[in-house]
Amino acid sequence: MPHLFDTLIRCVTLIDGSGAAARMADVALRDGRIASIDDAGAIDADSAAHVVEGHGLVLSPGFIDVHTHDDTNVVRQPEMTPKLSQGVTTVIVGNCGISAAPVVLSGDPPDPMNLLGHADAFRYPDFRSYVQAVDAAQPSVNVAALVGHTALRSNHMDRFDRAATPAEIAAMRAQLEEALQHGALGLSTGLAYANAFNAPTEEVLALAEPLAHAGALYATHLRSEFAEILDAMDEAFRIGRHARVPVVISHLKCAGVPNWGRSTEVLDALDAAQRWQPVGCDCYPYTASSSTLDLKQVTSDFDIMVTWSEGAPEMGGRLLAEIAAEWQVDLHEAARRLMPAGAVYHCMEDADVDRILSHPATVVGSDGLPNDPLPHPRLWGAFPRVLGHYARDRELFPLAVAVNKMTGMSAERFGLTERGFVREGYWADLVLFDPNTIRDAASFTDPMQPAEGIAAVWVNGELSWQQRQPTGVRAGRFLPRGAQPAA
Repeated sequence: MPHLFDTLIRCVTLIDGSGAAARMADVALRDGRIASIDDAGAIDADSAAHVVEGHGLVLSPGFIDVHTHDDTNVVRQPEMTPKLSQGVTTVIVGNCGISAAPVVLSGDPPDPMNLLGHADAFRYPDFRSYVQAVDAAQPSVNVAALVGHTALRSNHMDRFDRAATPAEIAAMRAQLEEALQHGALGLSTGLAYANAFNAPTEEVLALAEPLAHAGALYATHLRSEFAEILDAMDEAFRIGRHARVPVVISHLKCAGVPNWGRSTEVLDALDAAQRWQPVGCDCYPYTASSSTLDLKQVTSDFDIMVTWSEGAPEMGGRLLAEIAAEWQVDLHEAARRLMPAGAVYHCMEDADVDRILSHPATVVGSDGLPNDPLPHPRLWGAFPRVLGHYARDRELFPLAVAVNKMTGMSAERFGLTERGFVREGYWADLVLFDPNTIRDAASFTDPMQPAEGIAAVWVNGELSWQQRQPTGVRAGRFLPRGAQPAA
């Protein structure tokens, strides 16, 4: 006699992603979806082909990493171990104006697109070809994608130190519209980066106009996260109002020592904007950022660790201040000699991260850089760190709130339908974890370490990770934009 269910997860503490309190339950899966949810012990164990005992463990929706740079890695390294190992079942790529598609390069990828890899990683002249490549690769996690403004600029502009012409904007819009037709979530910008900084607001306003018709959104790495952050937020809000779409502020932070303590006024500005338009933000749970080495961020106010360098490869893993002292030059000259390079900037304070992370409009994104040879530990540890360090150990918010920030709220914000909640009929993206032991094992000196306390991960109903090991099953797929997103 055939079994009624493929998998039964019995007697778990269910946190369903909505923010509601935990309850004891049985959860049964069939054909990739959640087929039944009942009281603990109510579903007959003989009704399922596979039974997982969940006593003492929490079952939640799989975590949605809303801010990643995994664009090329989901194809080139489809195992996606850094994400799957921490309970992530969906990644959103194409952030900060940087996307793998649509891209046509005439040479090396410009900074910061080089974060996604070398020229041979950019194989997708249109968005449709990227969707096809993801589905052909069958990554271990689901993939949803934004289109990057800098990527579009690189396709149509001979240089970046100017505004795009009307003809160039029209060409960029045509590529954006093709991407939206094939399920892109929306447009992202990275206006702080040199290759987008000279794009005036009007360029982005014009480019964003097709978003509303598609039910898409606008996500932005602000033009400044330093002293001018409020002006940069106003610019983002203006773009959202003009385009009539939700705004997501990427990795909201108060960067730089003179900016420390300003999170209260920054969040007040976000609250004020929410009265008139849909606005949200994401945040990673660390006081250090990571990106390419940027002369504008070079300072002696805090430690800067060089993670890789084409100018002096042997200096990877060392502090910029130590390198400058060894070379007997100032910090800026040392940085110039190292570039292009990557860096971790210890540029934030705990109190600001606490306020931003706990704000009701904040969801969680790792912003991990998978191609960095010495990555920021957020690549492997962001989500367990929220659950262990912030929710359990420091009691910044209840566990159910933490899960909501990593699942249901994220799915609703980015229009990922039938994801992010443990509900009958929804796709079975699930993570089973021990709330008492879950923690991030990755550190700045030893960053490539899988989290502790993750018992099992299911992607589209398939058991994909168990007891710190992949099962070898890769069940992810490309997720096109679904319902109108909400902020």
